[in-house]
Amino acid sequence: MQVKQPSLGAKKIMLLGGTGFVGRALAGALSRAGFSVTIPSRHVHRHRDLALHPGIQLIDMGQAASDMATLRVPPSWAELMKDHSVLINLVGILNEPKHNGLGFEQAHVAFTQTALKAASEAGVPRYLHMSALGADAVKGSSFYLRSKGRAEDWAHEFGTQNSIAVTSFRPSVIFGSHDSFLNRFVQLAALMPGVFPLACADALFAPVFVGDVVVQFMSALDNPAFIGQRIELCGPVDYRLRDLVAYAAKTAGHPRLILGLPNWASVLQARLLEFAPGKPFTRDNYASLQTPSVCTAGCPRQPTRLETIAPHYLQKSAHRSAN
Repeated sequence: MQVKQPSLGAKKIMLLGGTGFVGRALAGALSRAGFSVTIPSRHVHRHRDLALHPGIQLIDMGQAASDMATLRVPPSWAELMKDHSVLINLVGILNEPKHNGLGFEQAHVAFTQTALKAASEAGVPRYLHMSALGADAVKGSSFYLRSKGRAEDWAHEFGTQNSIAVTSFRPSVIFGSHDSFLNRFVQLAALMPGVFPLACADALFAPVFVGDVVVQFMSALDNPAFIGQRIELCGPVDYRLRDLVAYAAKTAGHPRLILGLPNWASVLQARLLEFAPGKPFTRDNYASLQTPSVCTAGCPRQPTRLETIAPHYLQKSAHRSAN
């Protein structure tokens, strides 16, 4: 079945994951552009500031007995999506409760399936999906990357079969104020006594600025050229993890000697930190790092360099720590 081109001028958007790091940036941009944005959340009280933006409506899902990723009957998601022109799904997790893939399967694949089925029932013609660089349903090196790959594949197949125009985005690690990447390493560096033992220190990344990611999502809303595409998003420079951690720590006022761990020690660190509060590093994170998070040769790069943005928020982090 051929996917119909969605009508241009879409104005009402359902944004799943709108309270997260990327979601908040995208919600603000959509508001400034004059869109009406609906953001469901189970913790509306934590995000009421979003509702101060013109056109943004928070939907309180906290009273629901379930969510989109469970088998229990949720509120009518199709009803919530009625009259919306676009569904955007940014939902994702980096860690799961157990090391068996079921948490990733539920959060990525089941969530995507339920959301898109509801969108189809509601007649939503356009779907934008957040995947990940390296996502592959079969060859992904981790539960995370395989589940991301399955969700992405399913979304494109379902869209083709049900006349929904689908675009997926495959970013490398995303940086920006309040990110959970550079800021996390700064927090860890502050606790280290001069030396930072780092697992998978030579893993490769092409960090992409959240503002550039938002621009790509905004560009895809009404542009038929994006339909059916799987778009890789990388910043202009590739880095080793050791260089990113050293840069972030130094910029935030916590310069550290980065000690790259051998493979056996990296695996051991993952097994130990998997049980630490907040799960700072897990076996699945280790497995993901075995796949370089860089774009394929010839892929267009996003323009913003990490060094032009990161100092502004990392130095503020250092100032807050000092006080």
